[in-house]
Amino acid sequence: MWKRLLFVVVCICLSQASARAHDIPNDVTVQTFFKPEGRTLRLVLRVPLVAMRDMDYPKMGARNSEMLDLARADKTLRDAATLWVADFMDVYEDDVKLPYPKVAAVRASLQSDRSFTSYETAFAHVTGPRLPDDTEFPWSQGLLDVLFEFPIHSDHARFSINPRFARLGLRTLTVIRFLPPGGAVRAFELPGDPGLVHLDPSWTQAAFQFVKLGFEHILDGTDHLLFLFCLVIPFRKPKPLIGVITSFTVAHSITLFMSAFNLAPDALWFPPLIETLIAASIVYMALENIVGANVKRRWLITFGFGLVHGFGFSFALRQTLQFAGSHLLTSLFSFNVGVELGQMLVLAITLPALWILFHYVVEERMGTIILSALVAHTAWHWLTDRYATLRQYRIEWPAMDAVFFVNAMRVGMVIVAAVAIWWLVGLIRHTTVTPSDTTDTTTT
Repeated sequence: MWKRLLFVVVCICLSQASARAHDIPNDVTVQTFFKPEGRTLRLVLRVPLVAMRDMDYPKMGARNSEMLDLARADKTLRDAATLWVADFMDVYEDDVKLPYPKVAAVRASLQSDRSFTSYETAFAHVTGPRLPDDTEFPWSQGLLDVLFEFPIHSDHARFSINPRFARLGLRTLTVIRFLPPGGAVRAFELPGDPGLVHLDPSWTQAAFQFVKLGFEHILDGTDHLLFLFCLVIPFRKPKPLIGVITSFTVAHSITLFMSAFNLAPDALWFPPLIETLIAASIVYMALENIVGANVKRRWLITFGFGLVHGFGFSFALRQTLQFAGSHLLTSLFSFNVGVELGQMLVLAITLPALWILFHYVVEERMGTIILSALVAHTAWHWLTDRYATLRQYRIEWPAMDAVFFVNAMRVGMVIVAAVAIWWLVGLIRHTTVTPSDTTDTTTT
């Protein structure tokens, strides 16, 4: 009996030891410099050693020691760089996949090393002398620095990379700094496995990517979809609906561009404020549908709420502008086009569904009240939750200095332009919409 018990205890201990050996680290950051130079592309990379598991690192002293034997570690470090990094990284020159990289140099580094602050210091470190063999180096706290080299045809080509480093940790962030010849450094922060990333995209690549991002964002944004749904419930004819949708499009385009050019507040309280106002816009629009919508003036209210939603779009765009390269305006317009395509798809589904619902299922006025009440209930919960989050921030007025007044003048110019566009849209709508177009059976 005691032998069986001893056997079970030993198995448990071995399984726990094995589990510890295969633990996946929580947060892993991979730092990378990407520099084409002449006929060679150099990629200098740093990754925590603990993220590369199942490697038999040579130890000093006892086998279970935490100290890495630097004198015998070079071959294992090269194997780790190959099995855990090179095998999960594809690099392209002008959309042609480059051959497998050469591991030109490897170095084990302590966490205190600060050489990866620039490409020059990182390159000098990884190609310079290694640490002394008698350095006390806990392998689980160490870093692996690698220099990969790819043969290329020209350092002025367009390069892309597909890093698949998500398996290194539960949350993996790949930081890439691309150094084109004669150009400014471009920084990328890529969570998980981001797919193919164009480091210097052409305008067509940027346009396609941002159209896709805008289209996906509007379909993923439940609050934007509910606002759009409430917006179109009272409309049955195309002309007044076109005016309202145009008003919303112009408004959110203005604030989207303002935010992209740093003309919006960058305080911590601003995003929670916008999210709260977006929820409030849905509640208002739903309540207006319940009490009776004035479709003649709905485009005015839509313009004001569209300014708020534009800031909401900008929060999603902010993290993706790193993929725009030198095509900022093209990317902004493309993102907007993607948003409009998404809206058109939603309208193409929603309007026929509402027509069928109100003609065959429920009377139009009653259906409008029921649908709007359900939306108002959902949005009210969003509003209270987001307002509770907003109250945790302290809103402070900016300092009244020269920078403040310059930014205020810029915002003022944008507001004047917005009012002019608002007036122009209203004038066009007034001259093109007949009185019969604005008649609505849901108005009380």
